Amino acid sequence: MMTSLASLWLPILVSAVGVFIASSLVHMVFKWHNADYRKLPNEDEVAAALRRQALPPGQYTVPHCVEMKDMQSPEMQKKFVEGPVGFITLRPNGLPNMGKHLGLWFALTLFVSLLAALAAGVALPIGAVKEPVFDVTFLLAFAAYGCGAVSDGIWMGRPWKAVAKDLLDAFIYAAVTGVAFALLWPR
Repeated sequence: MMTSLASLWLPILVSAVGVFIASSLVHMVFKWHNADYRKLPNEDEVAAALRRQALPPGQYTVPHCVEMKDMQSPEMQKKFVEGPVGFITLRPNGLPNMGKHLGLWFALTLFVSLLAALAAGVALPIGAVKEPVFDVTFLLAFAAYGCGAVSDGIWMGRPWKAVAKDLLDAFIYAAVTGVAFALLWPR
């Protein structure tokens, strides 16, 4: 018999809050992601050049190649060989709105916890032993928090050392999720 979602509101909320707290520790206390971002030696010049372009927020590539067949042209190949090759994300000007970002992050933690609850609720009955509850919710949360980092390593050129740290974060968040569900699974 499927476990109702209504009976899982407490582990959903506790796991989301737990992940939010764990991520705060990762980013504000341990700060192991600080080394993932490097400063350009000529940051002011690069910023001034981008400012002169008056680009709207969005994602940009350099060199820009719309179709893969365009890579066959000698001009495009030369641009890639000479470099730089990269992806640039521009955000709106102004100070970051941390309240908005934290609110969206918390909404994501709730969504991942909800997905974990749905998966476990379909797979496990009320009164299930802790190990399978942990396993199902851990695996789903790890995939949700970690797979995007691997995709960024593959397609966006994100350094694999940074991807590994993101996977460590995903492991921690998944463990918090799994423990919350295992301890609070309805009996």
